[in-house]
Amino acid sequence: MHRWISATLLAVASLAATAQEVPKMMFLGSGHLANHNRDVANTHVEDVRTPARQAEIEQMVARLAAWKPTHIAIEYPYAKQAELDKRYADYRAGRYILTADETDQIGLRLAKQLGLPRVDAVDWNGDAPGKDADYDWMAWAKAHGKADLLENTVAPWKATAAKETEYLKGHSVTDWYLMWNDPKCMNQDQKGYFELPLFGDDTNNPGAAWVGQWYARNLRIFTHIRALATKPGDRVLVVYGAGHGPHLRKDAVESSVFELVEPQPWLTGNATAR
Repeated sequence: MHRWISATLLAVASLAATAQEVPKMMFLGSGHLANHNRDVANTHVEDVRTPARQAEIEQMVARLAAWKPTHIAIEYPYAKQAELDKRYADYRAGRYILTADETDQIGLRLAKQLGLPRVDAVDWNGDAPGKDADYDWMAWAKAHGKADLLENTVAPWKATAAKETEYLKGHSVTDWYLMWNDPKCMNQDQKGYFELPLFGDDTNNPGAAWVGQWYARNLRIFTHIRALATKPGDRVLVVYGAGHGPHLRKDAVESSVFELVEPQPWLTGNATAR
C-alpha cells in the first residue's frame, strides 16, 4: 500500500514538473554589423568579413551552438519568410555568400552549423496608425522652439554610439556582444525613451505616440517569436538589435511563455548545458 502511494505521489510530482516546464528563450542583442544607419544614433562597424573577425565570429557561434537552439529568430520581415528561406537554402548549397549583417553572420551561420531546416523571420516594422507627422517628435521640437532640448537629448545617445563603435576596434566580437547584452547597458539605453514624451503637449504628443508604436512593434515581434515555441523542449535564440532587448526579454518573462536564458555564460564558454 505504501509503495503504491509513493509511486502515485512520484507520478503526480513528475506530471506537475512537466506541466510547469516551458520553452526557453535566449535574447542576443546586437549592434548592427552592417551599418544600417536607420537610428538617431548609430554605431559604425568596420567590415567584419576580414579573416580575423571571421575567426572571432566562428568561435562565438560555436559557443552559442552548445546551447542547442531549436529555432533561430532574426530581425527579418515576417512577411518575407519565403525570401529568407531561399537565402538560407542558397547558403547551405554554397550559392550565397554571407553579408556583414548579423542576420547572416550569426543567424544563417549558426542555423547551418546546427542543421536546422530554416531560420525564422519575426520582424514587423510596418506603418503605425495615422500619419507620419503624428510620430515625428523631432519635427515637433523644431517647430515649437525646442531645438536646444532636442540637441541635449540626442547628444548623449550619439556619444554612446561613438563609444560603442570605438570599443569594437580594440576588442573581440565576443567582447562587443557581452557589452551589448550587459543588463546595465540595456537599462541605460531604455531610459532614453522616457525623454521622448517631452516633445509634445496635451493636444499633440508625437514623442509619446512614437514610444507607443515602439512598444506595439515589439509586442508584434514577440507574438511571432512565441509562435515558434510549440513544445516545452524548444529553445529559441533571438538575434536582434539590442534596443529591442528590454521589451522582448520583459515580454518573455511576464507572459510566462518562456524561461529566459542569459547569453553571457554561453558567449564566454562557461555555461553548463541543461
